[in-house]
Amino acid sequence: MDLNGNILSRRDMLRTASCGFGYLALSALLAESARANGTNELAPKTPPLPARAKRVIFLCMAGGPAHLDTFDYKPQMTNAAHPGSVFDFKRHGDSGLRISELLPETAKHADKLCVINGMHADTGNHAQSFHQLHTGELLRRRPSMGAWITYGLGTENQNLPGLISLNTSKPATYSSAFLPPAYEGMPIGINGEDMSKASIPNIGSKHLSPALKRRQLDLVQAMNREHRGGRPYDAKLESVIESMEMGFRMQAIAPKLLDVSTESKETLERYQVGFKKTVGTCRASDFGRQCLLARRLSEAGVRFIEVNHGSWDQHKWHRRDLRANCETTDAPIAALLGDLEARGLLDETLVVWGGEFGRPGLTPGNGKDETGHNARGFTFWLAGGGTKRGYTHGRTNDTGAAAVDGKVHFHDLHATILHLMGLKHDQLTFRHGGRDHRLTGPNAAKIVTGIIA
Repeated sequence: MDLNGNILSRRDMLRTASCGFGYLALSALLAESARANGTNELAPKTPPLPARAKRVIFLCMAGGPAHLDTFDYKPQMTNAAHPGSVFDFKRHGDSGLRISELLPETAKHADKLCVINGMHADTGNHAQSFHQLHTGELLRRRPSMGAWITYGLGTENQNLPGLISLNTSKPATYSSAFLPPAYEGMPIGINGEDMSKASIPNIGSKHLSPALKRRQLDLVQAMNREHRGGRPYDAKLESVIESMEMGFRMQAIAPKLLDVSTESKETLERYQVGFKKTVGTCRASDFGRQCLLARRLSEAGVRFIEVNHGSWDQHKWHRRDLRANCETTDAPIAALLGDLEARGLLDETLVVWGGEFGRPGLTPGNGKDETGHNARGFTFWLAGGGTKRGYTHGRTNDTGAAAVDGKVHFHDLHATILHLMGLKHDQLTFRHGGRDHRLTGPNAAKIVTGIIA
């Protein structure tokens, strides 16, 4: 306590009792000590439950993939009142999962997939449903699923963020909202751009050596901590100060991770790196590079990686655009699943595929090639991370218009993902605005135990 009766922290005492530069050197040692003692916000945390997965790769197909033309098989109807798929479905693998002809490479991994055909959401509006998929809320600004998981578990690599979102401009995919800024994700690449040019802004400088960069940051951090001296209990300010240290540490590792030129020619071809298909609404997103980066980032210890392909909002020219989307994403997803399995990572990595809702089927014989939105029934699939392999859960009705058995809401999906990561969804809370918030919302979300191996 000082002469004015104010409580002094250990850092305050050190700062006032020693010269500035001595404190600066000691502060770095204290930061390392804090990380070693588990007081760093991003330090790995032991989950309260046995974890089946260590990390998540979310393959986000924004726009609403047509479930009836991909994974939800309904025999084609001749009656125009009962739509079915215009594409052929076949059984694959020992499990006999039926998968559309549009996804021949993914179909080779049918025995790894856990298909949920009973998904449903609260709205068929893109923005609100996309927001709920990521945050559990329809409208209000809330932490993303990846931020919640990083908050609950920390990150395995202290030189990288716990959450990285590729090829997106939507904060819902990476925002920490009211959680401390340390859990904010990092977006890399703007939606639809050439991912070969995507980078982390201001990650390095050609004009300063690493030693000079360190000295420069030390000076800035000394001023930051001086500012913090008058606000000793400001958790957000502490998080910002720590995030600057994270940024410095990233300079040594992130550029190498983003450089896929070290991969073999065979690997680049399997992932279709550089493949750009612009047909109708299908944008040139170099999706294969994203999937390869997801594998590299997961190997490096990033807790939650989101891969984004945002071209599934096809209304007219449905056949053309859906085929283009599938051609863009099929081989890279298959390469990712194959590599994770071959490297012994699939069992501890939860791969999630899906979008904000589905689409009703085309009506055979009516001469139109257009679809709408369908939030009452659609498909997600999961792979690895403790889920059943070669398994189908739930179903939609005969026309695919609504989930009728094994219904899974976004809140249930979130609860299940958290459970597989070893987290209790109803106890992973943060107090904000006078009440406790959680990803799975105030109502009774349920863990989908039927898909857990």
